[in-house]
Amino acid sequence: MQAPDAPNYFADAWAARFYVEAALHASLPRDSLSLVVNSAPGRSQDQSHIHVDCIRPDVRATLRHLLPAITGQWHPLSDPLPPHRHDYQARWVDGETLAVDPFKVLAEALPHGDTMASHSLVVVGAYSPDGHPGFILLSGHADPARGDRGSGDELQDLDCTITMHPGL
Repeated sequence: MQAPDAPNYFADAWAARFYVEAALHASLPRDSLSLVVNSAPGRSQDQSHIHVDCIRPDVRATLRHLLPAITGQWHPLSDPLPPHRHDYQARWVDGETLAVDPFKVLAEALPHGDTMASHSLVVVGAYSPDGHPGFILLSGHADPARGDRGSGDELQDLDCTITMHPGL
């Protein structure tokens, strides 16, 4: 996934979000949708795969609140994210489409000795504070001693309740 000629799987998954909308019979704003790859310890299947689904309304609200402090560099979020209050690093990426490869962006930022397998990677569609489209990249680090398996899918809502209450 980090090879120079590797496909941008997250860009492809973002382009395929229409399958979620088709299943819901609804068009969703970009900040209602998310993409997730869990860390190796947090996977329910023994393979890397991308979850494409709605974001939890409480996670979206927290990210909207924190958005002005999210920049183009990885930084810890000032507040843990619901539902389990796990810590995440965040980074902003401009664009209507996902022109950067989140796998490569995260890999380049990892300190020496850290591995991609211990991180979850989450992409959330968003709008900048001035209304431009973009993405929030989130990375969680598995920490089994603290009960954190690095499962970024905890930020997703498989029932897409956000479609029933769009103002949440």
